[in-house]
Amino acid sequence: MKPNVALRGMGPRAASFVVLLGAMTAPALAGDRALIGFIGYSPDGRYFAFEEYGVQDGSGFPYATVYVIDLAADKWVPGSPYRTALGSDDATVAAARKAAQELAAAKLTALDVSTPAHLVALNGDGETGGDGHRLDFGKPGYGLEEPPDVQSLSIETFPADSSTPCESYIGEKGLGYALFLDGEELHRDGRLPQSRGCPLDYGIYGVVMPADWSGAEAAVAIIATYPFGFEGPDRRFLAVPLDK
Repeated sequence: MKPNVALRGMGPRAASFVVLLGAMTAPALAGDRALIGFIGYSPDGRYFAFEEYGVQDGSGFPYATVYVIDLAADKWVPGSPYRTALGSDDATVAAARKAAQELAAAKLTALDVSTPAHLVALNGDGETGGDGHRLDFGKPGYGLEEPPDVQSLSIETFPADSSTPCESYIGEKGLGYALFLDGEELHRDGRLPQSRGCPLDYGIYGVVMPADWSGAEAAVAIIATYPFGFEGPDRRFLAVPLDK
């Protein structure tokens, strides 16, 4: 999903501001587009960890964050997320990722997050013809056979109250989201946490499962969220367990 689709969820003042930024310099509209890496699961499928990383808009400094999630409780484990940002001109994204992984290492070891994650479905950044609000997936197939037990994820957005003064920043409320699996609601935002900022849109990025386990009970939807940023919509990620 292209970041500038978020303009349809923005108020007139915010939209005008981003259009002005785009007129000044074309790359500005892209904002800070975080990438994602899947660290893995605990052997019992209870804990899941991933990282997001990139270069901050505005400062140009590299950053990385490791999230460790208790899927049964649907919340971060104590101590998570593990964040780092390197504020020097010669710092690299690789160094930021290494620093964040070192911060998280003790927790990952304690929870035995050692089972690789299998990305079974993806709305990739180069995909065309969709808005990222739907993704069909099944259990991993083998050889040339079709994936069995196909299910469908869909996402809806709506204005939501927030811990961040979004109406002052973007001229209206930020967006919350509701996630559905085969039409059954799995998640619906209430008041947005401050960590979410002022989201302008969301997309279903992918679905992951444990690579060496049956895994359906530990499937996780990866949701891309696009908060308003200094140089246009940024991108961050959320993980939502699909076993409710």
